[in-house]
Amino acid sequence: MSDSPRSLLAQPAEVVAPLLLGGILRCRGADGTVSLRLTEVEAYSGEGEDPGSHAHRGPSKRNAVMFGPPGHLYTYFTYGMHVCANVVCLPEGRAAGILFRAGEILEGEELARSRRTTSRARKDLAQGPARLCVALGIELGDYGLDLFDPASRVTLQLPEAPLGAEQVGVGPRTGIAQPGGAETPWRFWVLGDPTVSPYKAAAPRPPRG
Repeated sequence: MSDSPRSLLAQPAEVVAPLLLGGILRCRGADGTVSLRLTEVEAYSGEGEDPGSHAHRGPSKRNAVMFGPPGHLYTYFTYGMHVCANVVCLPEGRAAGILFRAGEILEGEELARSRRTTSRARKDLAQGPARLCVALGIELGDYGLDLFDPASRVTLQLPEAPLGAEQVGVGPRTGIAQPGGAETPWRFWVLGDPTVSPYKAAAPRPPRG
């Protein structure tokens, strides 16, 4: 491990992502606290490098935090209705991020269940990036929070030691239709963990013309 959490996050996302597995993501709200153990993450590179990344076309109002210091929270809407959350990687001025895809609820399960009323089993509570945010209570307004500031509403605690290679699954990212999606093995998960989300390939795009 690096000397500090922030120095660890200053590396490329695909290097950092598997090192986050087993880490604790926690969100404190007025109604209580929910925390989970990360079991699945997905790496996204930066400007001009990764068509699947929100930073691919350069800085914008939406992705500005991705070009800031590592260790901050990047939240965004997907499909106009669901919030997803990422941790920013690489030194300031360069952009990359790691999507929190799934986790096992450790604290505040009753509160998570009250938010995720459609879940049929405990493993479903944070199985997928949108479900994870709902279960934890992460909101779009949490954009930019410093995940390593103990006073932040949302915090990330890195695992004491990374998982061994024999414990980590590696495969293509979920639902990426752009070039480099299915071919890029930047999704990482804890092998055999029931909370990991099912893999879904991107739907083929109809030809233009």
